[in-house]
Amino acid sequence: MSHLAPLISDLALILITAGITTILFKRLKQPVVLGYIVAGFLISPRFYLLPSVADPGNIQIWADIGIVFLLFALGLEFSFRRLMAVGGTASVATLLNMGSMIIVGYLIGQWVGWTPMESIFLGGMLSMSSTTIIIKAFNDMGLQKKKFAGIVFGMLIVEDLAAILMMVLLSTVAVSKHFAGMELIENVARLLFFIVIWFVGGIYIVPSLLKRFRRFLDDEVMLVVAVGLCLGMVLFASAAGFSAALGAFIMGSILAETIDARRVEHLIEPLKNLFGAVFFVSVGMMLSPEIFAGQGWMILICTVAVLVGRVIFATLGVLASGEGLKVALQSGFSLAQIGEFSFIIATLGMQLGVISAFIYPMIVTVSIITTFTTPYFIRLAGPANAMLERVIPAGWRVLVDGYSASRGKSVNRQGDWARVWRSVLSKVAVFLLLSIAALLLSRQYVIPFITGNVPGAWGATLAAAVSLLFMAPFLAGLVLPGRKTRAEFSRLWTDSPFYKGLLISLMLSRVIACMALILQVLIPLFPVAKIPLVLVAFIIMLALVFFEGFKRRPERMEKLFMENLTEKERVEESGEAINRQVRGVLLDKNVHVEEIDVPREAAILGKTLAELNFKQRAGVNVISITRGSRRLNIPDGGETIFPLDKITVVGSDEEIQQFMQVVQEGSLAAGSEEPLQQIALSRYAIEEGSPLIGRSIKELKVREKTGCLVIGINRGGEEITGLDADLALQQDDLLWLAGEEGFLSAFETNLLA
Repeated sequence: MSHLAPLISDLALILITAGITTILFKRLKQPVVLGYIVAGFLISPRFYLLPSVADPGNIQIWADIGIVFLLFALGLEFSFRRLMAVGGTASVATLLNMGSMIIVGYLIGQWVGWTPMESIFLGGMLSMSSTTIIIKAFNDMGLQKKKFAGIVFGMLIVEDLAAILMMVLLSTVAVSKHFAGMELIENVARLLFFIVIWFVGGIYIVPSLLKRFRRFLDDEVMLVVAVGLCLGMVLFASAAGFSAALGAFIMGSILAETIDARRVEHLIEPLKNLFGAVFFVSVGMMLSPEIFAGQGWMILICTVAVLVGRVIFATLGVLASGEGLKVALQSGFSLAQIGEFSFIIATLGMQLGVISAFIYPMIVTVSIITTFTTPYFIRLAGPANAMLERVIPAGWRVLVDGYSASRGKSVNRQGDWARVWRSVLSKVAVFLLLSIAALLLSRQYVIPFITGNVPGAWGATLAAAVSLLFMAPFLAGLVLPGRKTRAEFSRLWTDSPFYKGLLISLMLSRVIACMALILQVLIPLFPVAKIPLVLVAFIIMLALVFFEGFKRRPERMEKLFMENLTEKERVEESGEAINRQVRGVLLDKNVHVEEIDVPREAAILGKTLAELNFKQRAGVNVISITRGSRRLNIPDGGETIFPLDKITVVGSDEEIQQFMQVVQEGSLAAGSEEPLQQIALSRYAIEEGSPLIGRSIKELKVREKTGCLVIGINRGGEEITGLDADLALQQDDLLWLAGEEGFLSAFETNLLA
């Protein structure tokens, strides 16, 4: 028998053990991730009763792949447009919460004598909530539609983005071994530069390619393409000096903006679950019982810091963003845990060799404890709110209600200048970064290749021409105003001398930036002719402005980018019963719109809206029912509910929660219905003197009377199929019947009745 590679035997051991433990944890209604961690401990060398993995190095490779797919899946759930939609509440609350916990972690580390680097990493680990655990807890407790749940999800989005930035900064600090302020600023700017370039380029290219080849993209091909894009961006990010996790996250966030996002997310989920399981098992392998003896007090300190600190700082953050006390407490108590991103940060510290080995199992232990406490802390938010409301002075009522509730929400028409400034600033920033990226690529690849093969002035001239042609669309976009802003430019130009001066300054700054980039190409190639090159750069800039070919290209690029960026939103909005503008108006009036999918086994199936009386039972109004490709707007009381209907209702947050309970209550449990009857076969012979002789199947009404079907006749040894309903029966015919057992046994009685 051939020898089995350790990689295969180790993977088999991991998955078998993980499968058993996760089934057990599912039965105990505990998070699956804890089952993976326990499985890792059971197959580690520290547990002697079970076999251990043969080569931990191989497992680390699988775990690294798991991190890539976890971050890719996280990016698919992330959305830059969604980040813009969550507004200031999530951003303010998250930054206050994370910043405070990083400081707390650093102070704890310094207090117990850790190195500054270990203290910083501890702060980073304590600042990250567990998206997996929170979503699981909300789903189990039916809280996912609550107002505070939306705020928590928004905070998790901001937290994920901040975590990516934190990982890059921690890597930079760990490698450089010092905290140089300018170096950190330079690395942050470099990170933001690459993120913008990757995102803008990805949105411009990826959706267009998927749209062009969509007819070839069945599930198999789409999976291969999605994984290929993910790993391709991982290679790109690594080549640029960033982590593989960042590349996977960026590609996931790019695909999240396409109409294929849900499909890719569905296809990638098995890979994420498989390799993610291996990663969490590898985390569990680091768990050690000895850690309790050696670091028990430190585990206790960190656990208290998470349970108390995160509740306090998250609550204060949500309060600072303008929400009321109840929502703030519910949000704060929901975030009192650390999870998978803390493991990833700990893994990064271990790989860089800047944290001690005992910190990893210690943070895993803290995560396990806080994971178990999460559901109980979420339930504690209500009593804590009731207690605080009793002791808060009457003059502090704004703290209970939230100052955002008292602010008038009005929509004022913004001035032309504000629109021009916002539009031009965003456009200039993007085209400036794209121009710089094109310049860097030209310096790295185009210019060395051409000058290396074509020496002398001809080579320099050819390299300059090719590089500037490559940069031309981006330079034209940088210096030219868009069509949408030209009308505002004209009005502002004639409106006031003040605006005229501002517009001249704005146009001059764009011209100077364009010429500076052109000179960055020309001067290294022609260093002895610097002054004449300024004139050449000015002529090239004028060509970009006045030649129609250069003017159209950036406009087409901008149009395609915006179409790709907004396509998913347009498709989703076209399928909604109420457009988003109306939703916003209703939300300002504390009226929520929710779409609920009717479960297959719901007790409300087959009943009319009048019978269900949702208004009386839950307080909501049904405004639409979507059934496949058909939508019934403002349905009347006689409309019946069918499986998989999507019901759109309006009501308050509490009323919608009550409606969801009505929809889900009394659902038919599996096996509670009558067992489904199977179709059986039987034979019936036409004997001499039978009253059926000479009569046709149609005349006898066999199906209507007996519930059976004649599927064939044996006549004189010949099988007759594909029966004509007018075929007359003859003596000695043998009928082949199909039907349920009860109907077959009563066939003759029912037919002759």
